[in-house]
Amino acid sequence: MTPPHTQQGDPPETDVSDEADLWFLQGPIEEDAVQSKSGQSVPGKRVPGPSVTGTSAPNPPARADEVETLTPWIRAEAQNAAKLGQAAALLGALDDRLGRVPDGWRQRLALLEAVEIGWLAGDRVGLDQLSLWLSLRLTRMQDDAQALARTGWAVRRLTGQLRPVTYLIRFLGRSEASAEGDDRLSDRVEGWTAMMSAASDLHPISRAAVGFNLWSLAGLGHQGDRLEAAVTAARFAASDSRGGAVFAPLALGGGTGLRAYGPPSARMAQWYDGLSNAVRAAMRHLDALEAWQNAATSAIAPLSGRTPARLLQVVAEWPVVSARMAEEATGASRAAIQRNLTWMEDKGLLREVTGQGRFRYWAARLSP
Repeated sequence: MTPPHTQQGDPPETDVSDEADLWFLQGPIEEDAVQSKSGQSVPGKRVPGPSVTGTSAPNPPARADEVETLTPWIRAEAQNAAKLGQAAALLGALDDRLGRVPDGWRQRLALLEAVEIGWLAGDRVGLDQLSLWLSLRLTRMQDDAQALARTGWAVRRLTGQLRPVTYLIRFLGRSEASAEGDDRLSDRVEGWTAMMSAASDLHPISRAAVGFNLWSLAGLGHQGDRLEAAVTAARFAASDSRGGAVFAPLALGGGTGLRAYGPPSARMAQWYDGLSNAVRAAMRHLDALEAWQNAATSAIAPLSGRTPARLLQVVAEWPVVSARMAEEATGASRAAIQRNLTWMEDKGLLREVTGQGRFRYWAARLSP
């Protein structure tokens, strides 16, 4: 989109127009031969079978090398049954909770999760940068455009209609042209999806752990591959949800599972613990957001006009908000937005997060 004229109080911004080489740009926010240290290899090309999940056709029988690769992971799930049960129960509670809150709150969690995953993957993107990019498709001169776009891709894939269980290449936004030499990307993806099909008897949370840990072994390495692997696993883990939690948080609680090491039994235990911690962090955030929403709604009740209520909705959906973002989202004038932001800050509903006189961002003042 063509950026609006920059107004006083906004950061200097540029429109990222040269996106030909940014494979991770896939539209708006709502859319949809390597060996392990143990010497085990991930199978490569095989006769195409059904999709990873979501099909009525039976999966083809697992090959001997697939069984050998999966055996320690199957044992690891059994050894950590109690941790799996706890993680599954927590994710189920989050699924139920998100099914009863405004849709924008899921976007908020996706923004927080994507930033945390990005940092673990080496992309140092802040919430203010990401919010500006996704809401107005704008960046500032000092921003790393590719890191920003990768993190934006993560948000869209965490919330969008595209799912890795249907067609992984499309989900990733890759093409055969991104493969090196004669090793076709489709062959690598086919090997990985074959392993995921062979692991269909595992719980979705466990399958997500397997998929994440076998990602690089399958030759799916790419710029930002840790981010891709984590986002794909987050969607896999929530594949049995009822529509509330379309992804399972993995990084909010510190990303223990995404930094796991050791044999499969240890990795699986860390995966379950990491997911449980992330879900607890998400639930605490939702509790604080709900309490803030109730208090803020009561506080603005005496005010006239529709701008205060619309502004509260925007602040609930975005972890940080600039006046420019709020103006675009609500359709209100800049003067009305600035007046309401100042009033809400004075009432203790918002806090200004930059500490600057210009180029400012506000966030909901949530209780710890």
